[in-house]
Amino acid sequence: MKLFRRKGKNEAAAAPEPVYEPLDTVSFRDAVISALKLRCPEDPELLKPLELAYLGDNVYETINRLLAVTGPGRSMAEIHRASTERARAESQAKIAESLQDVFTEEERKIYLRARNAHVGTRTRSASSGEYHKATGLEAVFGFLYLQGRYDRIAWLFRTGAEKAGISLR
Repeated sequence: MKLFRRKGKNEAAAAPEPVYEPLDTVSFRDAVISALKLRCPEDPELLKPLELAYLGDNVYETINRLLAVTGPGRSMAEIHRASTERARAESQAKIAESLQDVFTEEERKIYLRARNAHVGTRTRSASSGEYHKATGLEAVFGFLYLQGRYDRIAWLFRTGAEKAGISLR
């Protein structure tokens, strides 16, 4: 059984597959939704709080990793240490606490819904309260992500870290 065959002299080359070239104005989120033919919820408030936190955890982690690799030249061990320190539930809880006075009413509602949700998992390195606060923060990030409010996410991340005394380097 042959897996490959040589083209004959008279055979025309097959047309290449179309290449997806996103416009400069298309966000990563929109490009993925379009390419995978996903249906994005019209109203993110209709999602369960833990679903928003699930998305928000990835948003937080992406920002965190971008910060780690775009800083001054460091070893991978230093990058990993800085990144994991910011990703811990204790750090996220500190950021969430520091943002309470800057959350909009809508963000506060999402935060409280997720913070009070029954998580169902236990963490070894953080208290239950810290874990719930971190879940609330992640839900806010997930909510804002689905709304396409990336500038607000970045502002909350930076402001929260600075107010909580968490290094962004």
